[in-house]
Amino acid sequence: MHEKKKEMIFFPNCKINLGLSVVEKRKDDGFHNIESIFYPVDLCDVLEIRESNSSQDSFLISGLDIGDTSSENNLCIKAVNVLREEFPNIPYLNIHLHKQIPAFAGLGGGSSDATFTLKLLDFLFNLNLTEEQMLCFAAKIGSDCSFFVKNKPTYVFSKGEKSKDITLDLSGYHIVLVKPDLKISTKEAYSNVIPKPSNVDYENLPDIKEWKNVLKNDFEDSLFPKYPVLKQIKDTLYNNGAIYASLSGSGATVYGIFEKEIETERLNLSQDTFIYQGKLK
Repeated sequence: MHEKKKEMIFFPNCKINLGLSVVEKRKDDGFHNIESIFYPVDLCDVLEIRESNSSQDSFLISGLDIGDTSSENNLCIKAVNVLREEFPNIPYLNIHLHKQIPAFAGLGGGSSDATFTLKLLDFLFNLNLTEEQMLCFAAKIGSDCSFFVKNKPTYVFSKGEKSKDITLDLSGYHIVLVKPDLKISTKEAYSNVIPKPSNVDYENLPDIKEWKNVLKNDFEDSLFPKYPVLKQIKDTLYNNGAIYASLSGSGATVYGIFEKEIETERLNLSQDTFIYQGKLK
């Protein structure tokens, strides 16, 4: 009787940045120190991993176009390889990633896919990883990956890999994510930003109704003049009742937080614009 091959499906979610301060450029490695709050959003990819009968891993991407789909550059494969260094008995795998989170969006989709790969393999093969081990593996993959281990509102600093838990509850509010047909790479975004010390107390934010005058994404200063459509989207979200609107991360997504669901058709956005609306938790 053949042994049943193991398989499992997880749903990696994305995040938004509540404010993003680029504080300084690091002298030792060329990266930048930042401060921000990451908040989880329920827009999810679909990640399926099955134990393979083959003598090598296979990797398939479907869904949204994310550009480079080569397995050697994908963070899910990097996550597998990072785990295999510690657990060489992990068998060959068939991995299918269905993308519903857009790329170049500032939403952390790739980082989430990678961390959920760690979680899925941990569950599938009974690795019994501690949270500390999971955080360590995630940090080896990318700066934003560690957030998705706990996957709850977090104040992040340093390169984004260090964090502190915070108490922030936006449950009941609605969020609208809007990404025009732009591809803004991390390298491009950081090439024009001007680092400066932050005056935001991210661990003690005021009421959300005051965020418009307190929280800012520093990338807006350089990206909005270069890509005016981003500023137009932010203004449109405010004009349609957003309590707070902002660019997310260093990508091309602008989001608005609303007290109630809105008719996104009223935003009059172009047909090639990605739109998601959901409820925050």
